[in-house]
This record gives sequence, structure tokens and C-alpha cells, in this order.
Amino acid sequence: MPLMMSEEGFENDESDYHTLPRARISQRRRGLEWFICGGWKFLCTSCSDWLINICRRKKELKARTVWLGCPEKCEEKYPKNAIKNQKYNVFTFIPGVLYEQFKFFLNLYFLVVSCSQFVPALKIGYLYTYWAPLGFVLTVTVVREAVDEFRRYKRDKEMNSQLYSKLTVRGKVQVKSSDIQVGDLIIVEKLDGETDWKLKVAVSCTQRLPALGDLFSINAYVYAQKPQLDIHSFEGTFTREDSDPTVHESLSIENTLWASTVVASGTVIGVVIYTGKETRSVMNTSNPKNKVGLLDLELNQLTKALFLALVALSVVMVTLQGFVGPWYRNLFRFLLLFSYIIPISLRVNLDMGKAAYGWMIMKDDNIPGTVVRTSTIPEELGRLVYLLTDKTGISGTLTQNEMVFKRLHLGTVSYGTDTMDEIQSHIINSYSQVHSQNSGNSTSSTPSRKPQLSAPKVRKSVSSRIHEAVKAIALCHNVTPVYESRAGVSGETEYAEVDQDFSDENRTYQASSPDEVALVQWTESVGLTLVNRDLTSMQLKTPGGHILTYYILQIFPFTSESKRMGIIVRVILGVFPHIAMSTIVQYNDWLEEECGNMAREGLRTLVVAKKSLTEEQYQDFESRYNQAKLSIHDRNLKVAAVVESLEREMELLCLTGVEDQLQADVRPTLEMLRNAGIKIWMLTGDKLETATCIAKSSHLVSRTQDVHIFRPVTTRGEAHLELNAFRRKHDCALVVSGDSLEVCLKYYEHEFVELACQCPAVVCCRCSPTQKAHIVKLLQHHTGKRTCAIGDGGNDVSMIQAADCGIGIEGKEGKQASLAADFSITQFKHIGRLLMVHGRNSYKRSAALGQFVMHRGLIISTMQAVFSSVFYFASVPLYQGFLMVGYATIYTMFPVFSLVLDQDVKPEMALLYPELYKDLTKGRSLSFKTFLIWVLISIYQGGILMYGALLLFESEFVHVVAISFTALILTELLMVALTIRTWHWLMVVAEFLSLGCYVASLAFLNEYFGIGRVSFGAFLDVAFITTVTFLWKVSAITVVSCLPLYIIKYLKRKFSPPSYSKLTS
Repeated sequence: MPLMMSEEGFENDESDYHTLPRARISQRRRGLEWFICGGWKFLCTSCSDWLINICRRKKELKARTVWLGCPEKCEEKYPKNAIKNQKYNVFTFIPGVLYEQFKFFLNLYFLVVSCSQFVPALKIGYLYTYWAPLGFVLTVTVVREAVDEFRRYKRDKEMNSQLYSKLTVRGKVQVKSSDIQVGDLIIVEKLDGETDWKLKVAVSCTQRLPALGDLFSINAYVYAQKPQLDIHSFEGTFTREDSDPTVHESLSIENTLWASTVVASGTVIGVVIYTGKETRSVMNTSNPKNKVGLLDLELNQLTKALFLALVALSVVMVTLQGFVGPWYRNLFRFLLLFSYIIPISLRVNLDMGKAAYGWMIMKDDNIPGTVVRTSTIPEELGRLVYLLTDKTGISGTLTQNEMVFKRLHLGTVSYGTDTMDEIQSHIINSYSQVHSQNSGNSTSSTPSRKPQLSAPKVRKSVSSRIHEAVKAIALCHNVTPVYESRAGVSGETEYAEVDQDFSDENRTYQASSPDEVALVQWTESVGLTLVNRDLTSMQLKTPGGHILTYYILQIFPFTSESKRMGIIVRVILGVFPHIAMSTIVQYNDWLEEECGNMAREGLRTLVVAKKSLTEEQYQDFESRYNQAKLSIHDRNLKVAAVVESLEREMELLCLTGVEDQLQADVRPTLEMLRNAGIKIWMLTGDKLETATCIAKSSHLVSRTQDVHIFRPVTTRGEAHLELNAFRRKHDCALVVSGDSLEVCLKYYEHEFVELACQCPAVVCCRCSPTQKAHIVKLLQHHTGKRTCAIGDGGNDVSMIQAADCGIGIEGKEGKQASLAADFSITQFKHIGRLLMVHGRNSYKRSAALGQFVMHRGLIISTMQAVFSSVFYFASVPLYQGFLMVGYATIYTMFPVFSLVLDQDVKPEMALLYPELYKDLTKGRSLSFKTFLIWVLISIYQGGILMYGALLLFESEFVHVVAISFTALILTELLMVALTIRTWHWLMVVAEFLSLGCYVASLAFLNEYFGIGRVSFGAFLDVAFITTVTFLWKVSAITVVSCLPLYIIKYLKRKFSPPSYSKLTS
């Protein structure tokens, strides 16, 4: 809440100030649902946290009275102004990480299996065969989480210990960010940062105080509303009790500064109203959830299916044994023997794969500056169906937010970009005439009633109409010219302005909306320049170099309800409406039609009109206006009513059109995404008309499509009628405002979402940050499809965190969105490559990798089953200790993992034919169907390998292990080769490396190649391995197990080729 502002600063102090630095506020995941899921493991550590949290939750947010500079006078205890982004603390770290791991069925299953090995009756083989892989997985995870957690801790500490200047009775002191309290007086210095400038106003009572110290001598307080989510409004009053009479001032959003505000020029002293979690920015940020990819969930389902198969197989074995002896012990031993059906290496392989994809994305030269912040979900990029983007105020996800003035229409004549020089010559002429008549400065203390205004029947010359229109545009706005001090002395700006040193190259304009800047820059280009502005006056420079001063009496800022902005200055009143002005201006026959024409070209239209007031009219208006501003209830409505009483029968001056420059390559990118079958929703805080314009100019809505604008609805009945009207339309884009959306979702949630999902494009305007996140959750809930949110400002953080995959764009709006996102990119156009190429590859590769790892486990379990059934259902392991560990690691790991280098389509191809992406969203690369095919392959191969080994070796029965294992390794290597679609030199290296390792190990591990404990004392002799019979028998078995699959694959490719192979051939 700014109390005082000054141009050059109160003291030149270097410290820069934010109350609550921009950060991702993620309170730890606590609360009931978590507590139940966590179960007994967490009982001890979380009980206290949980109870504290429940007590905290109950605290109701109330309105507050804040005494200036006296934090100790506050009746209530307010939250600490510290941020905490950490997920865990010292006690909850290990349990927390373990819980996140064992939440997956896969890992939990392995924990049980490993623990069972401590029971002597169930012990099979060596302990390390079970504990080594599990230990490895957990170590990797814990280390990764610890590093992330430590980074978060450091970032928080840095933010919380930033120093700020606090004003006390004894002068300035430095305080840490975390020690700032409600009621403190803080000094905000000039900084650089945001480009979204908003004009903020100090409390006028304190602004007039002569010295800083007087802030402590007066007895004053601010009464503020309770902390709430709405970022566009604030209601409060300022009261000074020790003056006579008591001073009351109304406070609105204009009188507040957000946490982490940047001051464009000068210095501000503010009183802290909200701290910590009660600030607007924190209340609008949701707790980030741990994101789990769809692929991981699907694999989790498959592992459950495998587990059922495992139990069934074991039961069958015990049944065949005839339930003899301690059969339940045998059942458990069978469960352990076949436990390889569910491979623990699945998680290790996938996690390493994800890391590899992340590395590839960051190393891609075509999308420089891309950062992967969440390494667990790269496959999500290949499964997206809904893309929710936002058109931000500044660097704009879709727009650059750089506006260009395109059109001026005066009713009878229209000027475009190529005829602006005519306007310039008219302006120069009209001002030179004015000055030659010696009217000098057109400032006058009483509003002059010019005769032509009271008689609008007279047709004015084009020249004078242009003059009036340009002057109105130059005056009616919220733009402030700022001069950079070249010497770098902060005090210099003031004196530069006093000396009228308005050098043009030194001036920049700052305003909250970029279209206003575009208008002011345009008036400068035609000769009328805004050179100075403060709260009470503004100065224009004419082409001849004369300065005209206008006193600002009132400003009516733009609101989404009134859709216009107005200003009263001495000499002229102008109102700046955005469309829908026909009720306010005098009758004319061209306004509606021309507005429509410009909007269809994608221009933002503004209507400019004016009206002259007498001094009496103004005084009457002012008293009513001030009275309305002080009311606490329905303040906005009362103020709007008073302002509207003025805005009647105004004289229409002109219509302007401004174009929003799009970011580079937005149109082709959106086109590509649309062709890829991705439905694009634009969620924006913008006004309805602006949003519609951008949707058209960015080709979000194609030129031929109709746009259905959802009428504002407030009741159930209206919503019902409007939904029915919308249902009749086919293939048209929907534009709906946030308020109407709320009403529809309240009564007709299911119907509305169903209708909206059929639209090719949806635009939601005037959305609050919380609403954006709500829409994302709705889509996930109703469609079950994957969503992706893209944004670049702090207001997009909740949406990005709620989506299955959040992408942040590092723009002029600061880094908040890109820090909270899972992936951050530097330009919107990079998203095409990120999804079409990297998303595709990550998903296809992970699907192949996951299924292959499962196949690897299934084969060996099938062989074990055949072996056991031949040996009278004995629960004896076929392969001992190291062979089993080696099988899953050193012998087959490299070739299987090299599947992460595979690609089915060249990147250029994937970008050229985005339609290929549609296949991915159907999820056919990994489904129960493909999984069953792999299961059948495994059973066939396992059976062939084992029976083949038993058949061909009646004589030297002891050699079964050696032969079957060798054939198994060869089969695996050949199967990898069969699965690969595009060879890479590393894959070839991996294949030969594994083969080499296996051959080398044969020499050392010969004691393993008996039949374990059942072996008849005969160990493997090297002489036997080198015989020709051994080689041809192994080769024969391998050929029988692999050749049919090669033939089937060849036939399938010939008779039903996948869509991508049609393109590549």
C-alpha cells in the first residue's frame, strides 16, 4: 500500500526490494487424503504435522486494521513472510521418498520378495540376486530427490534472506524478507523487470506530509478486506484520526502494490498489508503435484496383470504336484522362482531412458534454450490431446504484445498505414493556424464552450475533424513518458524535465496496456507528442514545438464491465470506449459496420468520442462521484452509475484500429498442432473482443470457421437457453467469458464440457489464474485425455502445475512460469518440434523399452516353468545366482537400453506430416493388445529354447544349462535387432559388446553351468563348448526361436504397413 512516492528517491540506497519474491510456493503435501494413502509408515512422523495443519486450516481469514508503522498494534497473528518450497523436512525425507517409490505396485512387490529371502525355508539362491537390484533402484532415487530438495532449500534460503529497507522511528534499517510483518513501512526502490506497467497512486493524505518522519507522528490506520483470490480488486479505507476533521480516503487496487512489484521510476514507501501465504500471488498458486506420466500408469497396470499371471502359474504348478507335503511352502517357492516375470530392471531402464530423452531435448540445436525441469514425464509430450495456451499481457505466449496502429476512420474518410502522411500534414497546418491566431497556449482555467461543439449539425472540414480526433487520442489514455537519465544520476530526470529537455530519442512510454502505447506513439509520429505527465496534468508538444498543458480532473480507468476508459481534462473531455458505444454517442450510420469490418481483419477497435462540460456541470458531477467512491458496499456499481450519467450524447470523433503483432511463426505452429489432431484452448485474462481478434489473427480459428460468442449468462435458465443455442451450431469455435463459464459449470458442467470438447477451438476470456487451473482439471476429469498448458507469466503458474504437462515460455514477463513448468522453452514455435519429434520419440522408445524388458523376464520364467514341469514339478531354480543377475544386467542391458536411440520416422518427416501424431494419442504403441503379443512371443521362445535344449541333449544331459542359456542370450540379442527400426552405430557396438562379455564369462563361470544343486557332479568343460556339435545345436535352437518372428514381421510390413512406413518408402 504506497503511502508516499517521490521521483528521485528518499535516499540513494542500493538495496532492491520485493516483499515476497516470485517463487513457486509449494507447501508440503499434507492433509487427509495424503494421510490415508501414506498409511502406517507415516503415522509417527506426520501426526504432529497433520494436527498442526488441521488447526491452522480452521483459521478464518478476516478483514484487518493495519496501523502505520506499528506491527505490534495488530490484534491478530499474521503468517510469517517466509517461503517454503521444500517437499520434506529432515524427519519426513526418507519415509516420504520411500512412500513415493513403494506407491508403485512394482517396487512394493519386489520389497516383499526380497524380504522373504530371510526366511530359510523360502530361500532360493543368494540374497544379492534380490537385494542388489532393489538397493540400486532406491539409492538412485534417494540421491536424485536429495539433490532436488537441497536445491529448493538453497533457493528458498536465498529468497528469504534478501535484505530490504524498513523505515522505523530511528531511520532506515535493513530487514530480511522473512522478518517483514504486517504494518511495517517498507521502501521500494527503482528496479528493472516487468514490462507490464500499471499506474499506481499513493494515498494523497500521506503524500502531502512534509517529511518522512511524520509518518510515525500521525495516528492513522488502513482498514483492508480479508485476503482473497481476486487479483483485480481491492477494497479498503485509509483513516487519519488525529486531524480535524478526521480524514477518510477510499483505497482501490490502484493504491496497492503486489508482492514482487517493480517501480518504474522514483521510490515508494509502502505499508505491508498481507504477508506470506496471505498475499495474492501465493493464494493463487496451487501446491504442485507429483506428476506421473500416462505411460508409467499403463506399465503399472501391466505389472499387475503379470502378477496375476504369476500367481496363476504357481497355483497350476502346485496343483500338478498334487498338493503333496507342505504345499503352501512350495507355492511360495514357485512364486519366488517365477518372480522374474515382473522385472525390477523395468524401473531402472525407464528412469535412465527418461534421463536420456531429457538430455536429447536440451541438446537439440533446433530448439535452443529448452530446459527439462521434470525429468519423469518426457513421454507425455507424445500423448497430448488438449493444448491450453494463454495470450499473456506482455511477451504473450501467442502475441508479442507489440501493437501497431493500422487504421483511423472518420466516418467519411478512412486512413490506412500508407496514408498517415496526409494526417501529419493536416495536423501541422491546423496547429500553425492556431498559433498564428496568437491563441498561444490553449490552456484555460475554465472549460471553454467552443461554439461548434454545441451545434454538431454543422459539417466540419476534414482537417478540423482530424485535428480533434488526434488530440483526443493524445489525451485519453494512461500512458506516462519516462526519460532515461543519461548521466545515470537518479535525481537528474527531474531537472531534465524542468528544463524542457524533451529529447525524442531519450523518451520511452510506459502503460499497462500496450495498445495505449501504440496510440500515443502514433500521435507522436503524426506530430502531436506526449512529453510529460503526472497525476494532475499532462503536456503535449505541437509540431511547431509549442507546449500545450492540460489539467487532468478525473480519470475513469478501463474496466471489463464498462469496456471503456474516460478522462476529464480542462478544455476537453474524451471517453475511450472499446466497441459497443452506439448507445453512448449521438446517432450515426457507419460506426457498427466499420467496427465489424475492422474486427474481421483482426484489429482491436477503439471508438473515440468527446463532450464539453461547463464548470457547474463538472462541480455537480465531482461531488456525486466522490460520494460514490467512499461507500464500502457496492462501491463499483455506484461509481459506474455516476460516470455513466456523464457519458450520454457524446460527439463521435473517430474509430481507430490497432494490430497485435504475433510472435514469430505462431501461425504455422498452430496450424501444425491443429493438423496433429491437438485441440487448442486459449485461456486469457483479456477482454472478449481482444481475445476474439487474436484468435482470428493467429489462425487459432481458421478464416472460414464461424465463431460462436457465448452471451453473458447469470442464471440457470439463461445458461440453459444459451447452451441449446450453441448445440445447434456445428464446427464453430466457441468464445466464452470467465463469468458465464462459472455459471455454466455450476449448473450444466457435464453438458458444457461435452459441447466445448467438440469444438475445433475454444477461447475463454477474462479468466482468473484459479479458473485456468480449474478448466485444466475439468478437461482431465471429463475426457481422461492428456492436457498440456503453456504460459509465460505468474498468472499461468497454477494452470501449468495442474496440467499433465506444463510448458513455460521464458518471456519478458519474468521467469516465474518457466521455473514452475516441466519444460521451459524460449519461443512458442519450438513447441512444434518438442511435441512432434521429441514427444513422439520418447513415447515410442519407452513403449518399446518397457515391453522388451517385460519380454526378457517372461522368457526366463517360461523356461523355468518348462524345466520345473519336466523335473517332476520341483521348485528348484534353473539358473543360479550370478547367471540371473548377469542375464538382466551385463549380458543384455546395453542392447536393450540402446532402444532409446531408435526412431521410426526422421524428424523432418514428423514435422512435415503432423498427422502422424494422431496415431500416438490413441496409445497403440503400448496397450493390452501389444502386451499380449509380446507375452505370446515370450512363451513361444521360452518353450522352444527349453524343449529344444532338452530334446537335442539326451546324452549329455548335464549340458542343458549351458546350451539353453547360450541360446537364450543369442535370442535376446536377435530380438533387439528385430525390434529396432533405425540403426545407430552405438546399437551395433552394444550388441557385439554384450556378446563379447558373454563369451568371456563362459571361461570363468563354468561352475554355474551344471544344473545347480541337482547337477550330477559334472561341471561344464571348456572342451565341450568348443565342439562343433555344441555350436550347431545352439544355432539350431536359436534359429527356430527367432526365424518365424522375422518372417511374420516381414509379412506384416508388406501387407499392413504402419502409416509412417508409407511415407518413408
